[in-house]
Amino acid sequence: MNPTEQNRLARILDAAANRAREALRVLEDYCRFTLNDAFLSGELKKLRHELADALAVLPNQHLLEARETERDVGRELTASGEESRQSLAAVLRANCKRLQEAFRSLEEFGKIRSRELGRTLEKLRYQSYTIERAITLGGLARERLADVRLCVLITESACAGSMDRIIQEAAAGGAGMIQLREKSLNDKQLLESARIVRRWTSQAGVLFIVNDRPDIARLVNADGVHLGQDDMPIMEARQILGPDRLIGVSTHRLNQVRQAVLDGASYIGVGPTFSSGTKDFADFPGLQFVREAIAATSLPAFAIGGITVENIGQVAATGAERVAVSQAICQASNPRLVVKEFLKELCLRDAEPR
Repeated sequence: MNPTEQNRLARILDAAANRAREALRVLEDYCRFTLNDAFLSGELKKLRHELADALAVLPNQHLLEARETERDVGRELTASGEESRQSLAAVLRANCKRLQEAFRSLEEFGKIRSRELGRTLEKLRYQSYTIERAITLGGLARERLADVRLCVLITESACAGSMDRIIQEAAAGGAGMIQLREKSLNDKQLLESARIVRRWTSQAGVLFIVNDRPDIARLVNADGVHLGQDDMPIMEARQILGPDRLIGVSTHRLNQVRQAVLDGASYIGVGPTFSSGTKDFADFPGLQFVREAIAATSLPAFAIGGITVENIGQVAATGAERVAVSQAICQASNPRLVVKEFLKELCLRDAEPR
């Protein structure tokens, strides 16, 4: 390559690198200061450092020598949409695309410098797609679940009264989501039960989630599905459910929380917090894990496992804003009152400075 082409290549790489770094900083600021999301902020910071490491093979002096800011014809080529932003979300969208476009330019022209540089930049570009999905889907989930503080996990055999009454009373008390958890029913029985619960939840105006089974959730037009760590991956469940459905994931360790975020989960279950009368667990991550998970991600998170009116204060003290409860509500003589007690404690903790 002759000196003229070397200079032109350096100028392109310098400009694309600047765009990528700038976009990464904007996205990191969004996740840090708007979402207060430690994990996504960390992922973007890591990506920024990986970009710097990849570009270290390009002598900075050569890039600066090739830079011609005053003679850049692109300075005057500004689309009307670039002159304003209507919202924080608009800034997010614009800079996600800016980052990916910059990565693509770096990758294509970086291949001239070396095959290894091109491969490294391609890897970073794909990472940016994953992070964009996590930020965007997380934002949509936060909006949809903004008013959902309590999810009631319901199993007919564990209910002190009829399921329809418990759903109606829980909804009247302020519960925003019902999850049907039936482990002992065959497919025919489960489908029939889910259809009935879908009707009741629609009448009550609350979200309906089916445990484990995206196929059943789709057939009854549920609002989503909740998956355990041993169930099918989120991507496969999404292929069954299609877009616009909620997919929750149970998490018991921080690495599972992080993976759920990157996989595009709508929300996570965090626990078990205490021993439970409805499900057996080999170990209990406990309150410390709830605290760590809440601090790590801004994705909607429901603390779960043995939560009662007596211990909800301990759960709320971790920073948890949402809980999933079964026995304490399903076996209550007055489910509406119990739901209100849960929500009162959560709201009291919300009002306290942290």
